[in-house]
Amino acid sequence: MRGTHRGQILFMTRRLFLKVWLPLLLALLLGVGVSQIAPRHFVWLALLLAALLVTLASVLAAYAVAQKMALRADRMIQFADHLADGDLTARMEENSGDGMEIVVRALHTAAARLEKNFHALEDRRKELETVLDSMEEAVIAVNSQGHIQWTNKVMERLTVGPIRIGCAVVQTVRDPDLLACVEQALRERVVVKGRARSILPGKIFEISVAPMLGGSAVVVLHDMSEIERVEKTRRDFIANVSHELRTPLTSISGYAETLMEEEAQISAQARDFLGIICKNAARMNRLTEDLLALARIESGEYKLRCHPVVASALVEDAVNLFSGSLRATEVRLEAGERVNERVVADTDAVLQVFSNLLENAAKYGGVGKRIVIGAQVVADAVEFSVQDFGAGIPSEHLDRIFERFYRVDKGRSKDSGGTGLGLAIAKHIILAHGGGIRVESELNCGSTFFFTLPLAV
Repeated sequence: MRGTHRGQILFMTRRLFLKVWLPLLLALLLGVGVSQIAPRHFVWLALLLAALLVTLASVLAAYAVAQKMALRADRMIQFADHLADGDLTARMEENSGDGMEIVVRALHTAAARLEKNFHALEDRRKELETVLDSMEEAVIAVNSQGHIQWTNKVMERLTVGPIRIGCAVVQTVRDPDLLACVEQALRERVVVKGRARSILPGKIFEISVAPMLGGSAVVVLHDMSEIERVEKTRRDFIANVSHELRTPLTSISGYAETLMEEEAQISAQARDFLGIICKNAARMNRLTEDLLALARIESGEYKLRCHPVVASALVEDAVNLFSGSLRATEVRLEAGERVNERVVADTDAVLQVFSNLLENAAKYGGVGKRIVIGAQVVADAVEFSVQDFGAGIPSEHLDRIFERFYRVDKGRSKDSGGTGLGLAIAKHIILAHGGGIRVESELNCGSTFFFTLPLAV
């Protein structure tokens, strides 16, 4: 740009010298020559005539230059308008003889680079559009006002009517859960997840709305219908099998116990065999009961009777109820830090959670001879804890500890008679309360299970 300005100044200086100052200098030299050979009044007349000629020539030259510059400026404006309208192939005449060739050449270079960058962006946009159209998930892009900017082909197939680009989402999709997620994501600028059940009849979609730069957001809908169908089939199968097993297991236990009462008619070896039968039948009974309980919780048939409860009362009830059952294991149950805030909870369900966590702590952390139950306020909830001082849980097991039938020490778990469902049941009960559950552990320092319950308003 500095070289361009220098060229324009040199050009205008040369033009001004040739059109104005050179004629004026010649006129003055002519006047001086005339003054040497002519009277005074002829001298003034010659000077006046020369001045008039110079002025006229200057005006004509300035007019011509101004007209040429105006014409060039109009062409530059037209060139800029073509670029603004998207015509990146527009060009201007370079060899115009007005000294603006450097400027025109620079504009042409900028236009060529702009055209190249535009084509590159267009290619990337088409690639991204192709990728999004090939996805299995439906995608919607909305602006800060919640108006649809773009959708992929999958979303177009989901909607009954045409998608109205530039209109509000509610004019295309009327699912209240989807609209609530979009509104929350745009308002709070956070990732929001949810479930939509009324976009298409019989279809369930997982919603994920993520905020983007500029106040906009992108909505991704993942079809969960088949997964939900398989999960429901699995839950129904487990519930039906567990229910059908209860009757034969009860019969086996009853007959085995009846035979064991006949002390004179059976041998010691037969008594041992019957004891093994009773022990395993009782374990199968516990397993079927846990499976039925877990199936009820997962299917939504498990109804909570929630009401405001003082957090410290839950801790004290758990200590009073389960201290006696732990005496046989020589593990001391203690109440730690407590708070008097009220939480929304089903007392029986929460005590079931405490029972499962305490049973787990006694089995795997009983070597510490002490278990501490406590509660503290965190954010908008109360966090309860069950802490043991045993061997701890290796870090590779912490992410899967709440899965059904998952065992850290498989041999030891079988010897203890556990079903492997206690922590899974506790997790689903807490999730049904709207809380969360987690575990922290360090080898040789014990484990602490935490679960939260929402504060009562």
